[in-house]
Amino acid sequence: MKQLPFLKWLPEYQNPGTVRADLLAGLTGAIVVLPQGIAFALLAGMPPHYGLYAAMVPCLIAALFGSSRLMVTGPANAISLTTMALIAPLALPESSQYVALVLTLSFLVGAIQLILGFSGIGKWVEKVPHSVIVGFTAGAAVLIINSQAGTLLGMDIPRGTDVIHTLQAIASQALSGHVQLQSIVLVLITLGVIRLWNPLNKYVPAMLVAVIVGAIAAAVIEFGFPHLAQFKRVSNIPGAFPPPSFPDLSPSTLQQLFGATLIMTLLASTEAMAIARAIALKTNDKFNANQEFIGQGLANLAGSFFSAYPSSGSFNRTGVNLAAGAKTPLSAISAAIFLVIILAFVSPLAKHIPYVVIATLLLLVAWKLIDLKQIRHEIHMGKGSWIPMLVTAIGTVTIALEWAILLGIFSSILMHKILQHSKQKTK
Repeated sequence: MKQLPFLKWLPEYQNPGTVRADLLAGLTGAIVVLPQGIAFALLAGMPPHYGLYAAMVPCLIAALFGSSRLMVTGPANAISLTTMALIAPLALPESSQYVALVLTLSFLVGAIQLILGFSGIGKWVEKVPHSVIVGFTAGAAVLIINSQAGTLLGMDIPRGTDVIHTLQAIASQALSGHVQLQSIVLVLITLGVIRLWNPLNKYVPAMLVAVIVGAIAAAVIEFGFPHLAQFKRVSNIPGAFPPPSFPDLSPSTLQQLFGATLIMTLLASTEAMAIARAIALKTNDKFNANQEFIGQGLANLAGSFFSAYPSSGSFNRTGVNLAAGAKTPLSAISAAIFLVIILAFVSPLAKHIPYVVIATLLLLVAWKLIDLKQIRHEIHMGKGSWIPMLVTAIGTVTIALEWAILLGIFSSILMHKILQHSKQKTK
């Protein structure tokens, strides 16, 4: 029973309305992840359809074997960004070598999560200071905006360019008149649609409406102004069901991915634990950190054989699941199944979606990542508790992500020691 948590909620389907509520919540979640999955895949340096594949098998497995009743597992913003940062130095994004490395990373992360869960020490990941996570997500937001700046402005800025050089490139190209006004117009249209549709978001996701309207607007702009450069669009999605894949466990690949595996395991696990704990508190549900590690580990292991890049708990989709009235993990399971069904009908339409529209969605995702309330809370706590947050945020923007998180943890330990020492001196 302990390792098969789904057996605990099977009797709940005798309660009237439970199945209906979960199925409706699952359908909503499947619709929401359509534009998000494509956006996150591009952020991860993967071909667009891999973001949708990451929302299928991992979502289903984590729902069956995880501890959290309502958390939805799949592609996530910080995880996607970290995937690009860790693997881009090793291979060209979207290339077959890059994809192979990322899918192998999923397997390795899943294996370590599984070991941590069964060993009973998974709960120690919960000890990562909250200020470090707040700082990391704020820094990640800056990196997301940086990665999409060229697309949003219609400029030629190479992928992987750091923040300083991106700003220099924007200034240089703007002065020489290389800004594509049609791209900026499409960004404003997409943002306007999301803002206007927001009151109706609970019926049809604003992001989905924005993708449809954005695709139509792009076609109208191209038709009305044929002399302007055409918008670059998403490639075709090969199929509705994720194709089988196999991790490369050769010694050379394992050596290449050693550091990336450690930091991705830490980040994916910390994010999943944070969301699962928050949902458990909100719903007065029990939470078992080690069982959640097992669920997340099995999700990433299984996902690596079904074309899924590393997954974790999703802030956005979990929030939608909760708001849609979900009762049990069936909501997440049905979301994965509904996504396969929907893709069977709409995947041919993906080629009409401009990258500018997807970049605009990521711009909004980045903005929501900056948790001003938590940042103010860390600052007002005083006693230097905000220093690890600031160190992590600056490190995330300026150095390798794995070092940024480790530096944040080290600064948190250092501040704790300093405070302890100062208390002892005052006694």
